[in-house]
This record gives sequence, structure tokens and C-alpha cells, in this order.
Amino acid sequence: MNQIQSQLDRVYNFNAGPSVLPVPVLEQVAQEMLCLPGAGVSILELGHRTGPFKKILADTVARLRAMLSIPSDYDVFFVQGGGRLIFSVLPMNFCLPGTVGEYLVTGSWGECAYQEARRCEQGRVVWSGKDSGYSTIPQTRDWSSVNGAYLHYTSNETIEGVQFPADIAALLENAPSLVCDMSSDFMSRPVDVGRYAMIYACIQKNLGPAGATLVIAKREFLERASEKVPGYCRLLNHAEGDLMYNTPPTFCIYVANLVLRWLESTFGDLKQVQQFNQRKVGLVYDALLKRPDLFQLHAHESCRSQMNVTFRLPTPELEKRFLHESESQGLAFLAGHRSVGGMRASLYNAMPIEGAQALAAFVEGFDK
Repeated sequence: MNQIQSQLDRVYNFNAGPSVLPVPVLEQVAQEMLCLPGAGVSILELGHRTGPFKKILADTVARLRAMLSIPSDYDVFFVQGGGRLIFSVLPMNFCLPGTVGEYLVTGSWGECAYQEARRCEQGRVVWSGKDSGYSTIPQTRDWSSVNGAYLHYTSNETIEGVQFPADIAALLENAPSLVCDMSSDFMSRPVDVGRYAMIYACIQKNLGPAGATLVIAKREFLERASEKVPGYCRLLNHAEGDLMYNTPPTFCIYVANLVLRWLESTFGDLKQVQQFNQRKVGLVYDALLKRPDLFQLHAHESCRSQMNVTFRLPTPELEKRFLHESESQGLAFLAGHRSVGGMRASLYNAMPIEGAQALAAFVEGFDK
């Protein structure tokens, strides 16, 4: 199959993760897969301690620091194990005897994070949206009195489509160290990194393929960890030296570097990225809201996600037909998470405006 035919066969990918990647990035990966320029071998064969890969890693970290204005006393590194590894190592690293991590639970992933801390009796829920089916977020007054070892929240819940509309860090005074799971809205809008003790993000939403988790953490926070924490689980070990406590996820970092370059050349800065995402998601929400008899949005208006639009139709039969007909129109992977059902349209950075327009047109024309 030639390159032109491959392009024609591509659908609009609304999957929540692994998710859509920029076509120019995929094209460059394809061109360089057999032999990475200057390396003589494929990126899949390239040793992690070779000069070419060290250059890729250093450039990737430098671009992240520049785009996010990361302060100099923060470390930036990649680990494997996904968000679930971080859920487990947070209390191991930062909850000293007699202390607990505190959690704002606004969806399924926040609940998973809390359950890992609870497993070792080092977690406490400050606020939970479980009774509302995770359709809303807390108000500032609901977390103003926290005093744990850290306060953890999930900025965007991919399953329920609930997102904090802005950094909560700016709203907190005298709060514990703030830790945020930004997996599904990382690099989609500006963030004041210096207000956080730690940010982490699985990169398969907005930054690359599955297999790597990015951690940005204040060195002072990382140094709290006891030396008794097992080696791989002690986050400070990954931050020290050359960022290679073990063999890093080399291919993931290579693709992340290309995505960062694409973001820079396409948008310039994260304010422009945010504006682009707001345009896209606005098209889809507007189309759904025009037909309240047919489409029911899950999240409250005040916290509807800019990344994951979640909605339902009146009957399972209609939902099945919606999925079948949308797929026939090249609108793929719109089924909701298996735990909640319904529909979910993920509109990450690499989703082109044409994809949002096509989905909006389909929604407006869908006949029950």
C-alpha cells in the first residue's frame, strides 16, 4: 500500500488513549524507522547511552522546560509503569509515619489513585463526587482545610469527562504539597508548574505513544523519600544523574520529542494550543446541546472536559446505531469506557479541526 492510499484510509481517531498523533509526526517516524539520521540504526535498535539518544533525551527535556517554563529546581524525567505505578509510589515516597496523602476524587482515575494510598492506610478522601456519578468538581471551600502530606487531584477525568477548568493551585492557600495527575490534559493548556510539588502524565494522550509516564517534580519534594523505598519506586533515583536509572522508554521519548517540535511549529505556545482545543470542543458541545431530546451530556456545565466529551442517547439500541453509523462515516472509537458505557469523543491536541467539524455535523444529522 502506498503512502497516498494510507492517508486515504485514515479515520478520525476519537480514542481516549492510546490516541491520535499528528500526521506529520507519524510521517517522520515512518521515514526514520529503518535508519535514524546520524545513528546508522533504527530508533528501536539505538542504545540508550549512545550519543544520538542522549541528544534526543536532552532536547526533549529542554523543550518541555521551555514550553512549560519549568523552574530550575524541578526535575523532569520519564518512567515506565503508567499512572498506576505513580498511584502506588506516591504514598511510599511522601507519606512519613503518621501522615497521609489527601485526595480530591472527581472520577474513576482519582478513585484508583486514592485506593492505592488506602491500601497502605496512607490515604484520606477530602472530597468525592461519587454520589453524583462523578459529574462535578468540588468548590474551593470543600478543600481549604486540608493538611496532609500532599493533596492529590486529577485535572481531567477521561472516563467521566470532568475537568477542572483552571489550575486549582492558584486557589489554594496554606495547602499541602500539590500533586496532579495531568495525564489527559497535559500540554493542552498553560499550567503554572511552580505551584505544584509534582505533576505526572502518561504521555499516550497528548505527547506520544503508550509506554512512558512523564514526571515533573520539585527536587525538595523528591528528597523527602526514605532510602528504604525500593529502588525503582523511589522517584528521586530517576531524577538523579543522567535520567537513566534503568533503560528508559527510548521510542516513546523519541516520538515525544517530535510531538513537542510539532507543537512549537504549529502553535508556538500553550495559549494557542488551548484556544485551538476550545474551538474544536465548542463545535461538538454546541451540536450536542442543540438536541437535548436525543443527547444527554454527563458532566455538569461548569466542569465539562475540553479533552473528553461524554454523552449518552436514550436507549442502548440508539447508542449501538450511533456507533455503527458514525464508524461508517470515518468517525472511529466513539464508544465510552467499558465501565460506564455511552459515548466518548476525545479531542486531544492532534485531532484536526476537520475531525471536530465532521463529528458535529454527524451529531446534528443523526436521525433517531
